[in-house]
Amino acid sequence: MPSDLLLRIHGPEFRAMSERVLRATELTSRLNVLPFDDEAGKGELFELLLGRPLPAGVTIYPPFYTDHGLNLDLAERVFVNQNCTFLDYAGIRLAERVMVAPRVTFITVGHPVDTDDRKVWLTGGPIDVEENVWIGAGATILPGVTIGRDSVIAAGSVVADDVPPCSLVSGGKATVRRTW
Repeated sequence: MPSDLLLRIHGPEFRAMSERVLRATELTSRLNVLPFDDEAGKGELFELLLGRPLPAGVTIYPPFYTDHGLNLDLAERVFVNQNCTFLDYAGIRLAERVMVAPRVTFITVGHPVDTDDRKVWLTGGPIDVEENVWIGAGATILPGVTIGRDSVIAAGSVVADDVPPCSLVSGGKATVRRTW
């Protein structure tokens, strides 16, 4: 079996995760219909989603989606634009001054390619975005990726591999275009 197997489907951990997904979906449904200027209401729902208050200077524009929430770690001065999705069961960390454009998707879990394993396991790994990264509109960040500090991920990129610090990444399957 591959070493990246994360969670056995239909086990007790999977049932607990499924219950949390339902709760997170209910909370994001409520969040996404609040008036834009209802800061107190948004703050309360984000605290329930994350299990703690939003850090100082964090800005998140709804609509916002997460399937878990409790494994989403946002540092100070993070900006998340509207219509972003965080599938964070295996953990997502956004360091200080990370900027996320609209429609960005972070995915920490998936299924194995092998059909027998696919019926039994979820795979995945945490996503770590280091300081001062800018992720362009519509980018997709896949499980187990680290994006090095001061990097830029171009709009529409699919990031499946680690990104070195100070890199510009672009393309359907992201490739490092240059570093500084």
